[in-house]
Amino acid sequence: MPELPELEAHAARLRAGWVGAVLTRFHPLSFTVMKTVDPDPNVATGRPLTHVGRRGKYLICDFDGIAFVVHLMQGGRLRTTPPAKGPKAPRGAQARWSFDGFDDWLLTEAGKERRVGVWVFDRRHGPSSAEAELFADLGPDAETLTAARLGERLRSRSGRLHNVLRDQRVIAGIGRRLANDLCHEAKLSPFVSTGRLTDDQVLAVHGALSHLVERDLAFETTQEELVNTAKRPTNVHRRMGDPCPNCGEAIREVTYASHVVNYCPTCQTGGRLLADNTTSKFLK
Repeated sequence: MPELPELEAHAARLRAGWVGAVLTRFHPLSFTVMKTVDPDPNVATGRPLTHVGRRGKYLICDFDGIAFVVHLMQGGRLRTTPPAKGPKAPRGAQARWSFDGFDDWLLTEAGKERRVGVWVFDRRHGPSSAEAELFADLGPDAETLTAARLGERLRSRSGRLHNVLRDQRVIAGIGRRLANDLCHEAKLSPFVSTGRLTDDQVLAVHGALSHLVERDLAFETTQEELVNTAKRPTNVHRRMGDPCPNCGEAIREVTYASHVVNYCPTCQTGGRLLADNTTSKFLK
């Protein structure tokens, strides 16, 4: 799933290429993609794109007061493509935005889950209460937090550091790849309890977050579109068996149904191997 740096860079690409472009048509291409019914998306037709931003893992595309909010979930991509030449939609297509004199935007989703979503909100007469409700449970964006505020957020929900970092209600914008690399960069076990974090450990997490966001943004700005996770820079994420970039120890993993936790035993757990289940802390 695209995370904070990828979406921030993608929003900048869309701003640079399309701000000022007039929307000529929005076409939902699946029954599941639309998450709102009011206002009608057609009210944005004839309006110029005025801004593209991000909140957490959501892209927000504002057409002079009519905002399209897009969540890509795991398999979604918002790509630019030449204008459609016929009624047939590409495989996996979920929605299309067409512009006057510009390439289209095409929202696609790999697989069959159909989890990507598009919300439409009317901001013309002030902040949208429906939009505020969508984001009500979303924590502050990760890159906006001071070290002190980050500590408050992490300690507000007791749990394993890796899990809490990915909890969008606590901190918005961090996913599996960043959580793995954050724990590694901070030299902390992904299973350390957030309720027991020291001030020095919080500072380490904050410093790691700043460094990794800077690293990832530098990479993402060289790309023309959102790329697969395998192409993005990483310290330990999905690198089981590879040498740790710091010490050379083989990177290990703990596998769950929905995600994988990667770590270096030497750098993060004092040489101990984390157990591959949710009840045991360590394998002896």
